[in-house]
Amino acid sequence: MNEESNTPVQGDSVTPLSIPDVLKIPNMKWLWLGQIVSNFGDSLTHFGLILLINEMTGGSTESIAGLLIALGLPMATIGLVAGVLVDRFPRRAIMILSDLSRALLVVAFIVYALMGWENIWFLYAVAFLHATVNSFFMPARQAITPNLVPEEGLMAANSLAQISMVIFRVMGTAAAGFLVGVLDAYWAVFTIDAITFLLSAFFISRIVLSESAKEVTGDLQAQVRQAMTELGEGLGVIRSSRILVGTLVGFAAAMLGIGAINVLLPVIVINELLVSETWFGLLEMAQASAMILSGLFVTGLAARFKPTQITSVALFLTGVITFAFIPLTELWHLFIILFGIGLIMTPLQASSATIIQTSTDEAMLGRVGSVLGAIIQVATLISMFAAGLLAEDIGTRNVFLIAGILIVSASVAMTLIYRGINPADLELVKTKNLDLEIETEVHSKEVVL
Repeated sequence: MNEESNTPVQGDSVTPLSIPDVLKIPNMKWLWLGQIVSNFGDSLTHFGLILLINEMTGGSTESIAGLLIALGLPMATIGLVAGVLVDRFPRRAIMILSDLSRALLVVAFIVYALMGWENIWFLYAVAFLHATVNSFFMPARQAITPNLVPEEGLMAANSLAQISMVIFRVMGTAAAGFLVGVLDAYWAVFTIDAITFLLSAFFISRIVLSESAKEVTGDLQAQVRQAMTELGEGLGVIRSSRILVGTLVGFAAAMLGIGAINVLLPVIVINELLVSETWFGLLEMAQASAMILSGLFVTGLAARFKPTQITSVALFLTGVITFAFIPLTELWHLFIILFGIGLIMTPLQASSATIIQTSTDEAMLGRVGSVLGAIIQVATLISMFAAGLLAEDIGTRNVFLIAGILIVSASVAMTLIYRGINPADLELVKTKNLDLEIETEVHSKEVVL
């Protein structure tokens, strides 16, 4: 746990901490600084790649979907193994190594842009490798957060993460739109991204945290067997927890619809509304401003409602707003829609992350988070692939209709599963998780010996 006594004094109170309180914790401050520069760089590269492929293919939705699938596939596959390693090795070290590796991979995009190549499969391959490394960073960041802030600060810390992600994604998207739309400088987009990863590695290295690697003995076959056993633990924890099952079912079903939005939004803006790429910065800003606004009220929501209630209601509202994409004909309509979605996103993401962190023992967070992320990512990939194909056949508006129905249905299923859950249930689940971890460690050592 924390080596420093960084937590603001709360006495015996369990009043939720605010975002300013959380940022007073030095370790959390360094994690946040690392996150924001990384978010900025990620949005630069991801949006830059979308614009590049859109230009290369003349606006092919299937090609854009192919890129998003290449970026999402590692989380659905390799991410499962990543969760095991995150629980085995120091999480700070994993994050730093991930940042340095991604900085090196982005160099390939820089060379691609400078050489003027037009091989889309090269972009897919490097994007896949980049996302593979990222699949280790994300569960490590989520799992390390409870080590840096007390439980009453998790909602604020997760809200801060979501608000910051959107703010700096907006900045990155706007910068990419300017560099590409005005200067036609794809190489600059990727160069800035490489620099942000180096900065992120530096900030994370400043975190003071006592961590040690779990003992791993035996030959390669025994280690693989142990890793599979540990992965099975993550699945077992989810199956035994109704709250985690509800989270999984709700988000997996919802992402069948949300994934389609991610694919079709650039197509609508550029190819249907016929506006310049430079507008994406303002569009993202509309969503970001709403997320910042709603983030100011997250602590108040946490004091009045359970995270499960916030999550299910927010997901339902997301589905309802998705229907507004269907009659969309003007750019200003899109500003209103994205503002509405932004108001929902911060409470939705913060509460869902808090549910996972508070209902899972810290030693199991990497595996549980990666299993949940992998299954949800599979649903996202299916949605993106289907959206790319269906948009060509039935039109983008009908795809949004299907997406809205799926998201609303997901929120209803989540609500039904969550019904009757109370805080005592969560403590019982965490105790079972810890018992399972201890039992498995003993059993693994016996097998290896």
